Amino acid sequence: MDGNGRWATNRSWPRLVGHRKGAERVKEIVRCAPDLGIEWLTIYAFSTENWKRSTEEVLGLMGIFARYIEREADRLAAEGVRMRFIGDRSRLDKKLQALMLGIERRTAHLTRLNLTVAINYGGRDEMARAVRSLVADAAAGRIDPAQIDGAMISAALDTRDLPDPDLIIRTSGETRTSNFLPWQSAYAEYEFTPTLWPDFSPDELAAIVARFGNRDRRFGGVKHA
Repeated sequence: MDGNGRWATNRSWPRLVGHRKGAERVKEIVRCAPDLGIEWLTIYAFSTENWKRSTEEVLGLMGIFARYIEREADRLAAEGVRMRFIGDRSRLDKKLQALMLGIERRTAHLTRLNLTVAINYGGRDEMARAVRSLVADAAAGRIDPAQIDGAMISAALDTRDLPDPDLIIRTSGETRTSNFLPWQSAYAEYEFTPTLWPDFSPDELAAIVARFGNRDRRFGGVKHA
């Protein structure tokens, strides 16, 4: 969800105004996703690299995350949305961690849409944490290092309970993946749009999903039915 800061700067507004507008856009996209046949939606809210931003912006973002969870909890539950979080939570404020855990527990039984929010997430960081976990298990004799395979690595990742993504969309005209789900996206399709996230509408999402539906997906040369 890239482009919040630029959206605000283009209007001579503080960057946090753009982030607040971006949070409003999340509500619209989450609301329309099930009607487009989307059952799993992951949004990249805050990366491990985003700590390099100004203290004011980081604190503002954390406040937006907390308010979103508090204000949207009832609506998400009423609309059948299950909410999860991926990323390293240890660096996050304790109150935010408690809010995250609370909404995960509250919505754990819901199935209409599986919404995953990546906060303090980085693909390399996730893989490093998975490797440390596997190494510790091997050192303790719980697993045989010779048996470590792709499935075992996937099971050690934050996304162990999630399917791999079929489609990844990046807004704002950037054409890089920026450390987002590198292991999981090995066979994902990509869409890069110049639209800044606060302007990314349900109609544009619908158009992208329609194009995706017309693609011939191949896994190792075999057409996917």
